[in-house]
Amino acid sequence: MLNKYEIEIPNQVVRALGLMDKDVANMIKKELAVHLFQRNMLSFGQARQLSALSVWDFMEALRERRIPLHYSEKEYEEDSKVIEELL
Repeated sequence: MLNKYEIEIPNQVVRALGLMDKDVANMIKKELAVHLFQRNMLSFGQARQLSALSVWDFMEALRERRIPLHYSEKEYEEDSKVIEELL
């Protein structure tokens, strides 16, 4: 299930980003996901899901910013459970 939220962003901020309107939401989701992962507020899987990127693309976003992966035993167990459900 997804929740939908609406935020207002001034036009000058969007212009400063140098993005097309259609790309703004994806960029904001990716940057928010990276930030929350870096602050240990979201697990890798949660942040990746928020970003709507593939696992590899999210890992690349972290690598570009030199953000190390932190992967706990609990996260491993959660990921293992998800993988088993998918198989």
